[in-house]
Amino acid sequence: MGKLTLTQFVTLDGVYQGPGGPEEDRRNGFEHGGWTVPYADEDFGRFVTEVFDRVDAFLLGRRTYEIFAGYWPKITDPANPIASKLNSLPKYVASSTVTQPEWSNTTVLAGDLEKEVADLKERTEGEVQIHGSGALAQSLLALELIDTVHLLTFPVVLGSGFRLFARGLVPTAFRHAGGRITSRGVSIQSYELEGRPTYGSFDLPENLG
Repeated sequence: MGKLTLTQFVTLDGVYQGPGGPEEDRRNGFEHGGWTVPYADEDFGRFVTEVFDRVDAFLLGRRTYEIFAGYWPKITDPANPIASKLNSLPKYVASSTVTQPEWSNTTVLAGDLEKEVADLKERTEGEVQIHGSGALAQSLLALELIDTVHLLTFPVVLGSGFRLFARGLVPTAFRHAGGRITSRGVSIQSYELEGRPTYGSFDLPENLG
C-alpha cells in the first residue's frame, strides 16, 4: 500500500495562496503572489529534489494541476529532477470539471474523493505526492488519508490569502518526524499523522493549591 504525502508552502500566518508568482492565483484580489521566490537557495532546492526522488505518482487539485500543466511540460531537459518526474510519472487530478486532460499520464478522479484516493493508495507501491493543492489537502486531512506533511514555513506575513489550517478544520494531531532550517530562514518540518488530539491540564496538584 502506498503512502500519501503533502508538501506545502505556507507563510508565518498560514497562507498558501500564490507561492510561485504574481499571476499564479489572484482569487479574492490577492496581490502577494510569488512570496516564496526571494527565499530560494541551495538548501531549499536540495530538499525539493529529495522529495521528488521518492515519488511514484502525483495527486493534485484542479487549480494546481492546471498551473503545473501550463509550465512543466515545456521543461524538457531530462536532467531536471522535477520536470522529468512530473512529465513521466502518473498524475491524478481530483476534479469534476477537468474532462480531457492534455498532460500525458493524467487520470481524472471525479468520483467519491475518499474512495478514489483510498483506492489510489492501495494500488500504488510507493509514495503518492500532493504538492500545494490547499483545498484538496484540507479535504484529505479531514478524511485522515494523508500520512505525512512536509510543511515549509517561510519567514513572511501577508495578512490575506487562503490559509491551509483554516477555521473549521477537523482537529488533528501529528508527530514530528524531522526538520531543518534553510540558510534563508525557511523552516522545513515533517509531520506524521497521528489522529485526533489528546488533551490534558497543567492544574497544580491539590497539595500545592
